[in-house]
Amino acid sequence: MSKDLTTSLASTQTRQHIETLIKVAQLYYEDGLNQAQIARQVGFSRSSVSRMLTEAREEGVVHISIGHPLQRLVSMENALKKKYGLKCVRVSASYGDDIDSMLVPQCGAALLMENLKPDSLILTSTGTPMASTVRALPVLDYPHAHVTQMLGSLSPNNPLTDSQDICRMLAEKLGCPYSTLPVPMVVRTAQMAEALRGEDMIASTLALGNRADMAIVGVGAIREGHSGRIFNSFEDAAIARQMERDGVVGHICGHHIDAQGRHVRTSLCDRTISVDFDRFREIPLVIGIVWELWRAKALHACLVGHLMSGLATNCGMAELLLDMP
Repeated sequence: MSKDLTTSLASTQTRQHIETLIKVAQLYYEDGLNQAQIARQVGFSRSSVSRMLTEAREEGVVHISIGHPLQRLVSMENALKKKYGLKCVRVSASYGDDIDSMLVPQCGAALLMENLKPDSLILTSTGTPMASTVRALPVLDYPHAHVTQMLGSLSPNNPLTDSQDICRMLAEKLGCPYSTLPVPMVVRTAQMAEALRGEDMIASTLALGNRADMAIVGVGAIREGHSGRIFNSFEDAAIARQMERDGVVGHICGHHIDAQGRHVRTSLCDRTISVDFDRFREIPLVIGIVWELWRAKALHACLVGHLMSGLATNCGMAELLLDMP
Protein backbone atom coordinates (compact mmCIF):
# COMPACT_ATOMS: atom_id res chain seq x y z
CA MET A 1 0.00 0.00 0.00
CA SER A 2 1.39 3.40 -0.93
CA LYS A 3 2.34 5.96 1.69
CA ASP A 4 -0.21 8.47 0.37
CA LEU A 5 -3.02 5.92 0.57
CA THR A 6 -2.02 4.95 4.12
CA THR A 7 -2.05 8.64 5.16
CA SER A 8 -5.41 9.15 3.51
CA LEU A 9 -6.91 6.15 5.29
CA ALA A 10 -5.52 7.35 8.64
CA SER A 11 -6.98 10.78 8.02
CA THR A 12 -10.36 9.28 7.19
CA GLN A 13 -10.32 7.12 10.31
CA THR A 14 -9.36 10.13 12.47
CA ARG A 15 -12.20 12.19 10.99
CA GLN A 16 -14.68 9.39 11.61
CA HIS A 17 -13.44 9.04 15.19
CA ILE A 18 -13.81 12.76 15.85
CA GLU A 19 -17.29 12.70 14.35
CA THR A 20 -18.16 9.84 16.71
CA LEU A 21 -16.81 11.84 19.68
CA ILE A 22 -18.90 14.82 18.62
CA LYS A 23 -22.05 12.69 18.30
CA VAL A 24 -21.52 11.06 21.69
CA ALA A 25 -20.83 14.45 23.32
CA GLN A 26 -23.95 16.00 21.77
CA LEU A 27 -26.12 13.12 22.95
CA TYR A 28 -24.75 13.47 26.48
CA TYR A 29 -24.39 17.27 26.95
CA GLU A 30 -27.09 18.61 24.64
CA ASP A 31 -29.76 15.90 24.49
CA GLY A 32 -29.37 14.78 28.11
CA LEU A 33 -29.04 11.05 27.47
CA ASN A 34 -27.18 8.96 30.03
CA GLN A 35 -24.20 6.77 29.11
CA ALA A 36 -26.25 3.55 28.93
CA GLN A 37 -28.77 5.14 26.53
CA ILE A 38 -25.95 6.48 24.35
CA ALA A 39 -24.26 3.06 24.29
CA ARG A 40 -27.43 1.44 22.96
CA GLN A 41 -27.90 4.16 20.33
CA VAL A 42 -24.34 4.22 18.92
CA GLY A 43 -23.55 0.50 19.37
CA PHE A 44 -20.67 0.78 21.83
CA SER A 45 -20.30 -0.45 25.38
CA ARG A 46 -21.06 1.88 28.28
CA SER A 47 -17.36 1.90 29.28
CA SER A 48 -16.44 2.92 25.71
CA VAL A 49 -18.91 5.81 25.87
CA SER A 50 -17.38 6.92 29.17
CA ARG A 51 -13.88 6.87 27.62
CA MET A 52 -15.11 8.81 24.57
CA LEU A 53 -16.65 11.53 26.78
CA THR A 54 -13.36 11.85 28.64
CA GLU A 55 -11.45 12.00 25.36
CA ALA A 56 -13.88 14.61 23.98
CA ARG A 57 -13.04 16.91 26.90
CA GLU A 58 -9.30 16.26 26.68
CA GLU A 59 -9.17 16.86 22.90
CA GLY A 60 -11.16 20.09 23.11
CA VAL A 61 -14.27 18.72 21.41
CA VAL A 62 -16.17 19.71 24.55
CA HIS A 63 -15.55 22.96 26.40
CA ILE A 64 -17.21 23.15 29.80
CA SER A 65 -17.80 26.59 31.27
CA ILE A 66 -19.68 27.61 34.37
CA GLY A 67 -21.52 30.86 33.98
CA HIS A 68 -24.64 32.91 34.66
CA PRO A 69 -25.60 36.51 33.80
CA LEU A 70 -25.11 37.29 37.50
CA GLN A 71 -21.50 36.08 37.31
CA ARG A 72 -20.37 39.15 35.37
CA LEU A 73 -22.16 41.51 37.75
CA VAL A 74 -20.55 39.87 40.78
CA SER A 75 -17.16 40.11 39.05
CA MET A 76 -17.68 43.85 38.43
CA GLU A 77 -18.84 44.38 42.00
CA ASN A 78 -15.76 42.67 43.38
CA ALA A 79 -13.51 44.67 41.05
CA LEU A 80 -15.08 47.95 42.23
CA LYS A 81 -14.68 46.92 45.87
CA LYS A 82 -11.01 46.15 45.33
CA LYS A 83 -10.21 49.25 43.27
CA TYR A 84 -11.94 51.81 45.49
CA GLY A 85 -11.86 50.07 48.87
CA LEU A 86 -15.65 49.81 49.07
CA LYS A 87 -17.50 47.77 51.68
CA CYS A 88 -20.50 46.85 49.55
CA VAL A 89 -21.50 47.23 45.89
CA ARG A 90 -24.51 46.31 43.79
CA VAL A 91 -24.45 46.66 39.99
CA SER A 92 -27.66 46.38 37.99
CA ALA A 93 -27.64 44.68 34.57
CA SER A 94 -28.49 47.82 32.64
CA TYR A 95 -26.73 50.45 30.57
CA GLY A 96 -28.31 53.87 31.05
CA ASP A 97 -31.82 53.11 29.86
CA ASP A 98 -34.89 54.47 31.61
CA ILE A 99 -35.12 51.19 33.50
CA ASP A 100 -32.08 52.31 35.53
CA SER A 101 -34.30 54.65 37.50
CA MET A 102 -36.01 51.51 38.86
CA LEU A 103 -33.22 48.92 38.94
CA VAL A 104 -30.47 50.96 40.60
CA PRO A 105 -32.70 52.22 43.45
CA GLN A 106 -33.75 48.59 44.02
CA CYS A 107 -30.04 47.74 44.35
CA GLY A 108 -29.65 50.65 46.78
CA ALA A 109 -32.63 49.46 48.81
CA ALA A 110 -31.10 45.97 48.98
CA LEU A 111 -27.81 47.39 50.29
CA LEU A 112 -29.67 49.47 52.85
CA MET A 113 -31.60 46.43 54.12
CA GLU A 114 -28.48 44.25 54.24
CA ASN A 115 -26.68 46.77 56.43
CA LEU A 116 -29.49 47.95 58.70
CA LYS A 117 -29.14 47.26 62.39
CA PRO A 118 -31.88 47.46 65.03
CA ASP A 119 -30.55 50.78 66.33
CA SER A 120 -29.17 52.28 63.09
CA LEU A 121 -28.90 56.07 62.84
CA ILE A 122 -29.43 56.89 59.17
CA LEU A 123 -28.78 60.13 57.31
CA THR A 124 -30.81 61.01 54.21
CA SER A 125 -29.96 63.42 51.42
CA THR A 126 -32.15 64.99 48.74
CA GLY A 127 -33.06 64.17 45.15
CA THR A 128 -34.70 61.59 42.92
CA PRO A 129 -32.24 58.69 43.50
CA MET A 130 -32.78 58.81 47.25
CA ALA A 131 -36.55 59.09 46.93
CA SER A 132 -36.65 56.16 44.50
CA THR A 133 -34.48 54.06 46.81
CA VAL A 134 -36.78 54.68 49.77
CA ARG A 135 -39.83 53.86 47.64
CA ALA A 136 -38.20 50.56 46.65
CA LEU A 137 -37.97 49.49 50.29
CA PRO A 138 -40.64 47.21 51.72
CA VAL A 139 -42.29 48.12 55.00
CA LEU A 140 -39.89 47.02 57.74
CA ASP A 141 -39.89 46.86 61.53
CA TYR A 142 -37.02 48.87 63.01
CA PRO A 143 -38.66 50.86 65.81
CA HIS A 144 -35.34 51.60 67.54
CA ALA A 145 -33.67 53.03 64.44
CA HIS A 146 -33.63 56.78 63.77
CA VAL A 147 -33.62 58.76 60.51
CA THR A 148 -32.08 62.21 60.32
CA GLN A 149 -32.14 64.86 57.60
CA MET A 150 -28.67 65.61 56.21
CA LEU A 151 -29.20 69.12 54.89
CA GLY A 152 -31.85 71.83 54.89
CA SER A 153 -34.82 72.04 52.56
CA LEU A 154 -34.80 73.13 48.92
CA SER A 155 -36.55 76.22 47.64
CA PRO A 156 -40.30 75.74 47.04
CA ASN A 157 -39.92 75.92 43.25
CA ASN A 158 -37.27 73.18 43.08
CA PRO A 159 -38.67 70.05 41.34
CA LEU A 160 -36.51 67.56 43.26
CA THR A 161 -37.96 65.49 46.08
CA ASP A 162 -36.91 67.35 49.21
CA SER A 163 -34.70 65.89 51.92
CA GLN A 164 -37.34 66.49 54.57
CA ASP A 165 -39.87 64.41 52.61
CA ILE A 166 -37.30 61.64 52.04
CA CYS A 167 -36.43 61.61 55.74
CA ARG A 168 -40.08 61.20 56.69
CA MET A 169 -40.70 58.55 53.97
CA LEU A 170 -37.78 56.42 55.17
CA ALA A 171 -38.86 56.67 58.81
CA GLU A 172 -42.35 55.52 57.82
CA LYS A 173 -40.91 52.52 55.95
CA LEU A 174 -38.80 51.56 58.98
CA GLY A 175 -41.45 52.39 61.57
CA CYS A 176 -39.06 54.58 63.53
CA PRO A 177 -38.70 58.20 64.73
CA TYR A 178 -36.98 60.89 62.67
CA SER A 179 -35.45 64.36 62.99
CA THR A 180 -35.73 67.08 60.36
CA LEU A 181 -34.05 70.39 59.60
CA PRO A 182 -36.96 72.82 59.15
CA VAL A 183 -34.74 75.47 57.55
CA PRO A 184 -33.67 76.30 53.97
CA MET A 185 -30.62 74.48 52.64
CA VAL A 186 -29.00 77.81 51.73
CA VAL A 187 -29.82 81.12 53.44
CA ARG A 188 -29.04 84.71 52.44
CA THR A 189 -26.01 85.37 54.61
CA ALA A 190 -23.34 83.55 56.58
CA GLN A 191 -24.47 85.36 59.72
CA MET A 192 -28.02 84.05 59.31
CA ALA A 193 -26.72 80.52 58.78
CA GLU A 194 -24.59 80.75 61.90
CA ALA A 195 -27.54 81.93 63.95
CA LEU A 196 -29.76 79.11 62.67
CA ARG A 197 -27.13 76.49 63.42
CA GLY A 198 -27.16 77.73 67.01
CA GLU A 199 -30.91 77.17 67.45
CA ASP A 200 -31.53 74.23 69.78
CA MET A 201 -33.63 72.16 67.36
CA ILE A 202 -31.26 72.69 64.43
CA ALA A 203 -28.14 72.17 66.52
CA SER A 204 -29.45 68.90 67.98
CA THR A 205 -30.41 67.52 64.54
CA LEU A 206 -27.02 68.42 63.07
CA ALA A 207 -25.26 66.90 66.07
CA LEU A 208 -27.32 63.73 65.63
CA GLY A 209 -26.39 63.62 61.95
CA ASN A 210 -22.71 63.96 62.80
CA ARG A 211 -22.98 60.70 64.77
CA ALA A 212 -24.76 58.71 62.04
CA ASP A 213 -23.58 55.20 61.23
CA MET A 214 -25.16 55.06 57.77
CA ALA A 215 -26.13 57.49 54.99
CA ILE A 216 -27.75 57.22 51.57
CA VAL A 217 -26.69 59.90 49.11
CA GLY A 218 -26.51 60.92 45.49
CA VAL A 219 -23.80 63.00 43.90
CA GLY A 220 -24.17 66.31 42.09
CA ALA A 221 -22.07 67.00 39.01
CA ILE A 222 -20.88 70.25 37.45
CA ARG A 223 -22.35 70.80 33.98
CA GLU A 224 -21.69 73.92 31.94
CA GLY A 225 -20.29 75.63 35.02
CA HIS A 226 -23.29 74.97 37.26
CA SER A 227 -24.03 72.53 40.08
CA GLY A 228 -27.46 71.43 38.90
CA ARG A 229 -30.93 71.78 40.32
CA ILE A 230 -30.01 71.54 43.99
CA PHE A 231 -28.15 74.87 43.82
CA ASN A 232 -30.15 76.45 40.99
CA SER A 233 -31.43 79.35 43.03
CA PHE A 234 -28.17 80.19 44.76
CA GLU A 235 -25.23 80.19 42.34
CA ASP A 236 -24.07 83.36 40.62
CA ALA A 237 -21.29 84.22 38.13
CA ALA A 238 -18.71 84.74 40.88
CA ILE A 239 -19.32 81.31 42.36
CA ALA A 240 -19.17 79.74 38.90
CA ARG A 241 -15.78 81.38 38.26
CA GLN A 242 -14.46 80.15 41.60
CA MET A 243 -15.63 76.60 40.91
CA GLU A 244 -13.87 76.60 37.56
CA ARG A 245 -10.70 78.06 39.06
CA ASP A 246 -10.60 75.55 41.92
CA GLY A 247 -11.41 72.52 39.76
CA VAL A 248 -14.79 71.69 41.28
CA VAL A 249 -16.30 68.59 39.65
CA GLY A 250 -19.30 67.95 41.86
CA HIS A 251 -20.90 68.12 45.28
CA ILE A 252 -22.09 65.77 47.98
CA CYS A 253 -24.20 66.49 51.10
CA GLY A 254 -24.25 70.17 50.07
CA HIS A 255 -20.43 70.50 49.86
CA HIS A 256 -18.42 71.05 46.66
CA ILE A 257 -15.45 68.81 45.87
CA ASP A 258 -12.57 68.64 43.40
CA ALA A 259 -11.46 65.64 41.31
CA GLN A 260 -9.72 64.08 44.33
CA GLY A 261 -12.78 64.37 46.56
CA ARG A 262 -11.32 67.26 48.57
CA HIS A 263 -13.63 69.90 49.99
CA VAL A 264 -13.60 73.17 48.04
CA ARG A 265 -14.99 76.00 50.12
CA THR A 266 -17.10 78.51 48.24
CA SER A 267 -19.14 81.41 49.54
CA LEU A 268 -22.09 78.99 49.56
CA CYS A 269 -20.50 76.86 52.27
CA ASP A 270 -20.94 79.44 55.00
CA ARG A 271 -24.57 79.87 53.97
CA THR A 272 -25.45 76.17 53.74
CA ILE A 273 -27.19 74.27 56.54
CA SER A 274 -25.78 70.75 56.35
CA VAL A 275 -23.81 68.13 58.27
CA ASP A 276 -20.16 69.05 58.68
CA PHE A 277 -18.01 67.82 55.76
CA ASP A 278 -15.27 66.34 57.95
CA ARG A 279 -17.83 64.58 60.14
CA PHE A 280 -19.56 63.26 57.02
CA ARG A 281 -16.29 61.61 55.98
CA GLU A 282 -16.27 59.65 59.25
CA ILE A 283 -19.67 57.97 58.73
CA PRO A 284 -18.97 54.21 58.70
CA LEU A 285 -21.19 53.44 55.69
CA VAL A 286 -22.18 55.94 53.01
CA ILE A 287 -24.15 54.34 50.17
CA GLY A 288 -24.12 56.27 46.91
CA ILE A 289 -27.03 55.81 44.48
CA VAL A 290 -25.80 56.90 41.04
CA TRP A 291 -26.45 55.70 37.48
CA GLU A 292 -26.43 58.66 35.05
CA LEU A 293 -23.16 58.45 33.10
CA TRP A 294 -22.64 62.21 32.99
CA ARG A 295 -22.09 62.04 36.76
CA ALA A 296 -19.12 59.67 36.36
CA LYS A 297 -16.40 62.26 37.01
CA ALA A 298 -18.10 63.49 40.18
CA LEU A 299 -18.77 59.93 41.37
CA HIS A 300 -15.13 59.00 40.72
CA ALA A 301 -14.05 61.96 42.86
CA CYS A 302 -16.26 60.73 45.71
CA LEU A 303 -14.77 57.24 45.46
CA VAL A 304 -11.10 58.22 45.28
CA GLY A 305 -11.72 60.71 48.09
CA HIS A 306 -13.31 57.93 50.19
CA LEU A 307 -16.53 59.87 50.60
CA MET A 308 -18.54 56.74 49.83
CA SER A 309 -18.03 53.23 51.15
CA GLY A 310 -20.98 51.63 49.38
CA LEU A 311 -22.34 51.99 45.86
CA ALA A 312 -25.43 51.06 43.86
CA THR A 313 -25.03 51.70 40.12
CA ASN A 314 -25.42 50.10 36.67
CA CYS A 315 -23.15 48.23 34.27
CA GLY A 316 -22.37 51.29 32.17
CA MET A 317 -21.19 53.32 35.13
CA ALA A 318 -19.30 50.37 36.58
CA GLU A 319 -17.34 49.93 33.34
CA LEU A 320 -16.47 53.64 33.27
CA LEU A 321 -15.29 53.59 36.88
CA LEU A 322 -13.15 50.50 36.32
CA ASP A 323 -11.48 52.17 33.30
CA MET A 324 -10.70 55.40 35.17
CA PRO A 325 -7.19 55.78 36.70
